[in-house]
Amino acid sequence: MSIEYFVFMTINGLSQGMLLFIIASGLSLVFGVLRVINFAHGSLYMIGAFLAFSISSLVSGGSLFNFLLLLLVVPPAIAILGFILEISLFRRVYRQEHLLQLLLTYALVLILDDLVRIVWGGNPRNVPRPEILAGSVDIFGLALPTYNVFIMFMGPVIALGLWWLLHRTRAGNLIRAAVTFPDTLGALGVNVSWVMTSTFMLGCWLAGLGGVLMAALANIDLGIGMEKIIESFAVVVIGGLGSIGGALLGSLIIGLGVTFFQLPLGRWALVFPYVIMALVLIWRPWGFFGKPER
Repeated sequence: MSIEYFVFMTINGLSQGMLLFIIASGLSLVFGVLRVINFAHGSLYMIGAFLAFSISSLVSGGSLFNFLLLLLVVPPAIAILGFILEISLFRRVYRQEHLLQLLLTYALVLILDDLVRIVWGGNPRNVPRPEILAGSVDIFGLALPTYNVFIMFMGPVIALGLWWLLHRTRAGNLIRAAVTFPDTLGALGVNVSWVMTSTFMLGCWLAGLGGVLMAALANIDLGIGMEKIIESFAVVVIGGLGSIGGALLGSLIIGLGVTFFQLPLGRWALVFPYVIMALVLIWRPWGFFGKPER
């Protein structure tokens, strides 16, 4: 293996892993705090990508301003959709069996996927990259896509932002308290329901952000939601419930693993996340950074 090939595959794997982290961190946050198996998280990510396409078509062009507009509009729009779903549906199943949660969220997947098919159709779509990110950058003598490098650096920025929010702000203290001591938190006068709603909206915001970033990276189709939700569940299992560091590690393992195994194994490389997930479940069921639950 030449050094050029290794660097190219590493950069590609890191960019894929960071995109997966942005999506999976929202799922991990919701799963860890609300204890809800939100199978519809992938559909929200898909809607974010298609919504980015529609707005991009209206404003036309691949300028940096248009791309920033997508980043400012689409994630909050998905967060508002998450707010509607949380207060109308998810709030009713927080203390229910996981099977009922899974049935509800899978039903949402079917409904949302059909709505996307009706509104946007089944043809692949894409969003033009901003001109400043459309070229290539020279790294170790290799011309690498600037947009992939941009995504590679976006992941750590999002991870640091989430860590700061959860561990250095009052809102983060409330979120972490809602996980372990919801009754005590409520007795102190905090509206626990709104803490959970805000957490759910943050997870949906991350799904929308991932949709925007993916829309300019590859083609958008009706299968991207199911593909990413399965990989995101693998990330949550590997990293541990509610752990941002665990989600980052799990995303890097899957992103780099699938990238490096894709050439020698072909389509069999898609099995890699499930093999790692199975091994983690056998060896450490609570994940690398998770904690055993009583």
